[in-house]
Amino acid sequence: MKMIQIANLSRPLGRPLRVGYAVSFMERLQGLMFRQSIGTEEGMLLVQDRDSVLDSAIHMMFVPFDLAVIWINNKMEVVDAQLARSWRPAYWASQPARYVLELHPSRLDDFRLGEQVKIDEKTA
Repeated sequence: MKMIQIANLSRPLGRPLRVGYAVSFMERLQGLMFRQSIGTEEGMLLVQDRDSVLDSAIHMMFVPFDLAVIWINNKMEVVDAQLARSWRPAYWASQPARYVLELHPSRLDDFRLGEQVKIDEKTA
């Protein structure tokens, strides 16, 4: 899977984020399922075709740890952020989003509503 970097343009992150880039249906469906843990500098970016509340919803089935989930719209603005608890059936954003950033729970405060995000797809 392709690895990319994520930056918060509104507030510099103390630690860099290097995340998996999930574009296909199967990559998004699997997400972080069946992993035993997640490091503080890693995660997954789930990419949809368009801004949507329904399409950007996630499940936490077979994810044995909590996640910080950041929803980002097509304008690269944070539109929601929640702590997703393991084994819960579903979470969705309060506003339409195209990108879903799943991170270690300690990174939840790294992104706030309205902040600008940069996705560097060229980073390996």
